[in-house]
Amino acid sequence: MIRAFVGIALPAAIRSQLGVQQFLMPLPRAVPPDEMHLTLSFLGEVPEPVLEAAHEGFDALRSPCFALTLAAFGLFGGARPRAVWAGVVPEPALMHLQARTQRVAHVAGAVLDSRRFVPHVTLGRFPPPDADTALRLERAIAAGGLLRAGPFEVTEFVLWRSHVTIKGGHVKSRWYEELARYPLG
Repeated sequence: MIRAFVGIALPAAIRSQLGVQQFLMPLPRAVPPDEMHLTLSFLGEVPEPVLEAAHEGFDALRSPCFALTLAAFGLFGGARPRAVWAGVVPEPALMHLQARTQRVAHVAGAVLDSRRFVPHVTLGRFPPPDADTALRLERAIAAGGLLRAGPFEVTEFVLWRSHVTIKGGHVKSRWYEELARYPLG
């Protein structure tokens, strides 16, 4: 079984700008800037034949290039936040590409999450923090509300393998291995 997802790689300048923002936040656990991306479709743990079928479908997918801009920050987890993210300015071409990658992955045999797609770049993941840290995170998110990163041109999407190490029931580490790139345009 291979844990995989497709997404959009971010340019170095955007990752650097987000890295500065991470430094300004009291993040218990930050995502390394070189691993920042925008996930289009998470395939989950799939057997090799399903991944191969998805790869063939992604390779055949044709979609135009488009520009993206990141704006504002947010928290996932409500009163007990577990992730900080940078949001994306609405872009119909992104939503169209995401829907098409979902269809390809589903037809290939991947069992997909049914949650609504919320385009974002994860900046930090962590267990729910204590009340003081949660309050500091909320203040940092509010102060960083003026984030504008981009626009940048999206000319391809990427298939990654996700390697996760779990220790004591918690994710100890994760890293991504690029498997394929698919040009747009």
